[in-house]
Amino acid sequence: MSSHTTDALTAGAHVVDVDGVSQVYHVAGTGPVCVVHSGGPGIEWTYLRMPTLEAHLTMVYLEPVGTGASGRLADPRQYHLDTYARFLNAVVAHLGQPKVFLLGHSHGGFVVQRYALAHPERVAGLLLYGTSPVTGPEFWGDAMANVQRFVERHPDRPEAADIPKAFQENPTEPTDDFVSTKLQRILPVYFADYWGNESELAPLRAAVRGWLGPQLGEEPTPFDVRDQLGSITAPTLILVGTDDFICGTRWATMLHDGITGSELHVFDKSGHFCHIEQTEEFTEAVAKFVS
Repeated sequence: MSSHTTDALTAGAHVVDVDGVSQVYHVAGTGPVCVVHSGGPGIEWTYLRMPTLEAHLTMVYLEPVGTGASGRLADPRQYHLDTYARFLNAVVAHLGQPKVFLLGHSHGGFVVQRYALAHPERVAGLLLYGTSPVTGPEFWGDAMANVQRFVERHPDRPEAADIPKAFQENPTEPTDDFVSTKLQRILPVYFADYWGNESELAPLRAAVRGWLGPQLGEEPTPFDVRDQLGSITAPTLILVGTDDFICGTRWATMLHDGITGSELHVFDKSGHFCHIEQTEEFTEAVAKFVS
């Protein structure tokens, strides 16, 4: 593991060595340090770039292991939450700050919760964005029921009807390209109103990339930290969109109820990507919290 260097927070791309595997991160902005873990697993980090927040915070965006320019694990089964938390810890240590804010989106929120429970002394504050304290059959059943409701709300959109099928498709020998194409097919369900804002959102949809490796990870145990939430003492802001099909208000409320003193901010015109759908309100909520 590499040691802290004085330029660890200069703007641009950086690399930390974690047990011989490269962990890339990108620094932008000024202010208190906020380490950002994107969702997935296996999705390119760039969808979570938040230029408006960079006016308030030094944003440190992780490029999760197994994606983009970061290294690959020899055994794909090792892409699990403890691995991601270990790579996150290496970056936090490398930055040399006594404490940092942590922002985790979706699967990145699982990583950040796991990290905060293991290393409370390193956390200045938690931003749990579009995430949940538990996954498993009920979680996925809820998400798939919401996908079906989305299809019913858009009877005039053949693309909507294709989404449940895309979720189920898993070829015997999938590739990175298959993962990227699948993401592009299902992306509309992640927004409150994709087609109403298609001109703005289509470039993001066309650019989204995914990698197969991280999707082959095997969790040793199902993710469920509900009974540990009470031990989180860091100031916590929970951010959720009312139309988030996968990590909606049901799961956000669970986090809010479990973490003493946490704040809950609900975005009424957003799905899974509040920072894109309601940028101004999202920026304001986060900036107010960190100040």
